[in-house]
Amino acid sequence: MRALKLLGGAGTPDLGLLYARLTGAALLLAVHGLPKLLHWRGELAHIDDPLGLGPGITLACALFAEIVCPLLVAAGLCTRLACLPVLFLLGVSMLLVHPDWSLEQGQFGWLLIIVFGTIALAGPGRFSVDGWWSRRRARDL
Repeated sequence: MRALKLLGGAGTPDLGLLYARLTGAALLLAVHGLPKLLHWRGELAHIDDPLGLGPGITLACALFAEIVCPLLVAAGLCTRLACLPVLFLLGVSMLLVHPDWSLEQGQFGWLLIIVFGTIALAGPGRFSVDGWWSRRRARDL
């Protein structure tokens, strides 16, 4: 309880949302985003293109959803909006690119859908740029 008082009296839902934002974003960045960015030439050669946009556009969209959006989610900036490209990319991946995967094979993707879906529904919580901004606006009104 003392730790919660040190954090400004915030309840555990805010801490839980902070934890979900930071860990979900870190996993998506580390496992998908950064490897694609570091090896983008190789990715262009073998990236799946289920929507027929072309490999360049598909890779650019994937990099946006797997690098820019997780950084926004981690900061809690435009959080709900930043979750949407991630959820779209994961949905396309799980339903169109890997429809033959068993639940066990796709468990990482489904868990990321759960994490980012929860954040999109619940919002970023108090410990976020969005939370700070809404408290400031409410105070100024």
